[in-house]
Amino acid sequence: MAPLFTIITVAYNAADTLPATLASVKEQTCDMYEYIVMDGVSTDRTLKIAIDAGIPNARIYSSPDKGIYDAMNKAMDLARGQYLIFLNAGDAFHSPSTLDHLARLITDNDFPGIVYGQTCIVDAERRYLAPRHLTAPETLTLQSFADGMVVCHQAFVVLRKIAQPYNLAYRFSADYEWCIRCLQRSRDNVALPDDEIMIDYLSEGMTTRNRRASLRERFRIMSYYYGFFPTLWRHVGFMGRFFRRRRLEKKIAGM
Repeated sequence: MAPLFTIITVAYNAADTLPATLASVKEQTCDMYEYIVMDGVSTDRTLKIAIDAGIPNARIYSSPDKGIYDAMNKAMDLARGQYLIFLNAGDAFHSPSTLDHLARLITDNDFPGIVYGQTCIVDAERRYLAPRHLTAPETLTLQSFADGMVVCHQAFVVLRKIAQPYNLAYRFSADYEWCIRCLQRSRDNVALPDDEIMIDYLSEGMTTRNRRASLRERFRIMSYYYGFFPTLWRHVGFMGRFFRRRRLEKKIAGM
């Protein structure tokens, strides 16, 4: 019988950040999952750490790739679960009962196309720092993503049969474009109730590296799916949000 979830972690030289991710998977009270670790031929102890974690139903691979989205595609090709969860090295499930809550939500809602939750930011010691700069909406539609990635990729759980490969033409924002295509094919989207936090997002992932290139790429994606002029107009409104995020990043960096 196919597992309900395939959890995928793509890693490269992640010996410092991977243990927290592995621990959060291993401690889940729900066992209806398989776990795929897709390593990019790390030169540190990443592979050994993944193997030594001893996670039931884990499959660990190590091979060269063309980047994170190529590695995600390779892992997706190997997935057997009904739903896909991408959990980056350093990120973690918020609670040992997270998968149990997702499983109950899925069965209670007749296996929707997408289930999702909220995200908070933590530091390397797993201490809470702040909520994510965007809050997942109570009702998620295709139009929701015209305002940006309102649901964190890690908290965006997709029915595998509606998921297509990541578009490798995008170097920085293929996850955003992938989520849009998943929303196009989803018949129903359901949120964890009461703004439940699903994912702890490691603050070290909040970087200004490649930010301009990433923003240009995301603008192209938005323009393609939602129209150039509406996207341009929305970006005028995004300025306040941009400065709020920068203040958040500076606050976190100073902690």
